[in-house]
This record gives sequence, C-alpha cells and structure tokens, in this order.
Amino acid sequence: MSHILRAMSTPVDPRATRSREAMLAAARALLVQEGPAAVTHQRVARQAGVGRATAYRHWPRPEQLLLDVMARVELPFFREPAVPVRPWLRRQLRLLADELALPEVIAVACTLMGAARDPQIAARRDRFLATVTDRVRAALALAAAEGELDPGVDPQDAAAVLIGPLLYRTALQANTVSDHLIDRCIDSVGPWHPGRG
Repeated sequence: MSHILRAMSTPVDPRATRSREAMLAAARALLVQEGPAAVTHQRVARQAGVGRATAYRHWPRPEQLLLDVMARVELPFFREPAVPVRPWLRRQLRLLADELALPEVIAVACTLMGAARDPQIAARRDRFLATVTDRVRAALALAAAEGELDPGVDPQDAAAVLIGPLLYRTALQANTVSDHLIDRCIDSVGPWHPGRG
C-alpha cells in the first residue's frame, strides 16, 4: 500500500510527458504514412528523437503503443439524434465520410478491421462497433417514434448498410464518398416517411 501512496505523491516529470507526446505524434504519423506495421519502438523513437529504451519504458510491447494511438481517435458520430432523423443521419454520414478521407482516420479504421489476430485491438474494435450500434439503435428508435421509419429495423444491419459502403469507397477504392451514395445508403435502411412534423 505504501508504494501506491508514494507513486501517487511522486510528481510527473515534464520531460517524460513531452517525450511520450512526441512518441505518440511520431506513431500517429507512421500509422498514417506506412500503416500499423511501421509502428515499432525503433521507428517511433527515431522519428520522435528519443532513445529506444524510452519507448520501451512507456510501452513494453508495440501493440500497446498502437492501441494508445488509436485510443486518441474520438468517435463523434451519431450522437444525440435529432428530428427529423433522415436529414440528421445524412449530416452524420457526410461528416463520417469526410473524416474517412483523412489518412490518419482511414489507417485506424483499417487497423481495427484487421484486428482478428490481436485480442486487444479486437476488443477495441468490438467496443467501437457496440458504440456505433447503440447510437444507430437510438436514431432508429427516434425515427420510428416520429413515424419517419417503420419500427423493427435491425440496428446492426442498419449500421452495416450505412457505414459499410463508406468504408469500401474510402479504404478499398481510395475514392471520395458522394452525397448520392450517402442518400442511397440511407434509403437502403428502409422506407422513410415524412414523419409527424
């Protein structure tokens, strides 16, 4: 117990904080430029201008560093649905498509999609999917309550048909997402009605 109290009272070394931030920035750049395989202790340390031992001290394993980089990517999409839901959903998908056009974001998305062999990254992917599904579920429930959409649309299916084509267009085709594609994705969720308003 005394070692915990000592650790809590030990001031944080500002040099350690600076070197950690520099390494995270370097790891983020390597992830964007070359993909997850480039995020190694040696490469990150060299790019950040610190010793390799410093990188190992902060992250004993490379995947821990990669997870830290990915943890800093926020999920701002599909929060707080508003009525009418269909135009709100269109704005959310437009924002997501624009974000997926950024190299850093698509690199993290691809890392999450290829997470089958790493349990920590797979767990992060599963949390991401659960968050997205819950937010889509809330939007669908609001749309059904407002008479815009028939009830009973499966939120996992809806998330797949809304987001899947955007990932395909940006990650696999390396292209931009048109407003027309977004509208087609929304239409594929189910028949939309004018609603109560």
